[in-house]
Amino acid sequence: MASSDEFPGQVPTRTDGDTPGKPLTVGSQMIDKGAQMLQSLKPIKQMSQHICTFAMYSHDMTRQIETHHYVTRLNQDFLQCAVYDSDSSTARLIGVEYIVSDRIFESLPPDEQKLWHSHAYEIKAGLWMNPRVPEMIQKSELQDLSKSYGKFWCTWQVDRGDVLPLGAPSLMMSPQDVNLGMVKAEVLQRRDEKYGVSSEDLMESRVGIEVPQKINSNADYWKNAGKGFAIDIEQTPEMKLIAPFP
Repeated sequence: MASSDEFPGQVPTRTDGDTPGKPLTVGSQMIDKGAQMLQSLKPIKQMSQHICTFAMYSHDMTRQIETHHYVTRLNQDFLQCAVYDSDSSTARLIGVEYIVSDRIFESLPPDEQKLWHSHAYEIKAGLWMNPRVPEMIQKSELQDLSKSYGKFWCTWQVDRGDVLPLGAPSLMMSPQDVNLGMVKAEVLQRRDEKYGVSSEDLMESRVGIEVPQKINSNADYWKNAGKGFAIDIEQTPEMKLIAPFP
């Protein structure tokens, strides 16, 4: 059994909130405030968007989660996202997603392409949204993103009840319009009610967004192969120690 599938054994119990640990001390809070004043935190300040959408585990697509991506644009063809389980101040960092344009995706080797998913359906279906940002402002961005591909590694399976990030990372897939790729109605309704939006209205407003006539068949690999991917953790052969320089 791959490590991605294994349910953790005995883990720390919850103490304060959902994550094991003691409450912050005054000293820790002062250190954090002081560091914020003195340090630039440049990478974090480059995060310019909050995207809410959904994802499924490649090794078990019956499990669907709501995700919150905080996006940094490195250039017009590449975005990197810190992915959280919510948009609250106590949100847990559950993974990372990289998003590339179709131009970059097509340059990747076929075996690498199989780890990526398309975004066309989730955008057209109103699943992908920028909370509290008017749809009109998003339109041009959505037009580009509908042709993009993402690779999302989940490092903390909070939906399983894990109170810490345990085990191997899991490859995630995007929603699609077939079989296990369909987002469950109750999951979607809960998100829509939280933000006061209608996914159906978003879908209608995006009718004019163009999507690729044919999405590369290596992406969304499970749709054609009927199989997903899972990571296993294995011990390596005995390590060779390299002597330090004199």
